[in-house]
Formats: sequence, C-alpha cells, structure tokens
Amino acid sequence: MKSASSLEADVRSLEAFGLRDLRNLWAARFGPPPKLRSEELLRLMLAWRLQAEAQGGLSPGTRRLLSRRGAIAPEGRALGDGAILRRDWQGRRIEVVVRGDGFLWEGKTYPSLSSIARAATGTRWNGPRFFGLREAEQ
Repeated sequence: MKSASSLEADVRSLEAFGLRDLRNLWAARFGPPPKLRSEELLRLMLAWRLQAEAQGGLSPGTRRLLSRRGAIAPEGRALGDGAILRRDWQGRRIEVVVRGDGFLWEGKTYPSLSSIARAATGTRWNGPRFFGLREAEQ
C-alpha cells in the first residue's frame, strides 16, 4: 500500500499533464482510456482511480447501496409532466415540455436537456444550465 504522501504526490503530478499525457497514463495503468475531451474530468477520474487502487476503492456496502439506488432521472424531470422550459437563443425561441418519458421539443422526445441544447445550437451544452436550471460557474 502506498504511503499517503506518495499517493498525494502522484495525484498532484496529474496537474501538469495535458490531455494526451493523461490518456497515455490511463492506458498504461488501466487499459483503454475513456473517450473524453475534458482534461479536467479525465484528471479527476485518474486521481480517483489512483486513490482507489492505493486505498481499496469503495467498500462492498457502499457498492450495494449505489446499485440499489437505480437509474438517476435526468435533471429537469422533477419539474413534472407538462412543465415548460423556454430559452431564447440567437433570435429563436426554444420551448421544451417535460414529459414522463423525456423532453419534448419540436415534435420529438429527447432523453435529456443536453441533447436538446446540442440539437438546437449545434454545440455541446450542459442542458440544465442552458435552460437556466443552474447558475453559470464563475
């Protein structure tokens, strides 16, 4: 088992790595890396994996609790059936209706607000943020 200071140094060293280096490290330690383009997210995932490898990861009890939790509903579904979300984007009004099976926009049901935001704008967005359900990070 690694010492706490050695593990801390390994995790801290990830801060200097770019995306290519992070992917290479993942491949060397854990196999094919996830298909992420976010340096920060991959860095956080690697840090967790290094810590889990050194300290044993989640306990069996925690794993059982997490598996019983089931699927997590996409953010925005808790607003309830029929709730309407609106966003004006580049002179166009985007109006989404919350439904039990997803989100309705322009006659099509989408699984998440992010998929609608992407379809509407042509770029990746955090859907809940796009529709004003979250404050922008500062």
